[in-house]
Amino acid sequence: MTAAELTAIIVRAKAASYVGGGDRTRPTRPGSHDLSWSEGEWRYLDSYFGGTDFLGQEVLWRAHEPVWAMSYYGQVLRPDLIDGERAGATIKAALAAMYGEGRFLGGFDWQGPFGHYVDRSQGNVASFKGREMIEVEGVEAYALDYFGGLVKP
Repeated sequence: MTAAELTAIIVRAKAASYVGGGDRTRPTRPGSHDLSWSEGEWRYLDSYFGGTDFLGQEVLWRAHEPVWAMSYYGQVLRPDLIDGERAGATIKAALAAMYGEGRFLGGFDWQGPFGHYVDRSQGNVASFKGREMIEVEGVEAYALDYFGGLVKP
């Protein structure tokens, strides 16, 4: 499988789950919020804890074997400038636009009604790290750090 093919599958899974209001499944761990997606031999799970400040992990399986994963931690840094609802709406709209370009890694800017979304990353689908943020009035009001890549036996 090529990096482009894997990226396309990850983008479909991500677009159908959090951004697309996907299938909420039974929590896999006490207190977790879980979103899942499946297509043929592929299965994806995004499992996170929290709300305004949150921690999570996404895993993609092929034929019951984990092949890719990403971990993340995000938080509202300036509740006086943006709340969780507005941050979530901004993130969903920005990610939908990025996924519409067929990708999920950084180098992306998007302006919405509640702020300027910025995503920057290093690496590629095999190994990456990055940060997404929302700037309000030129101030970083929300930030999420992420990292991940291929899972090998």
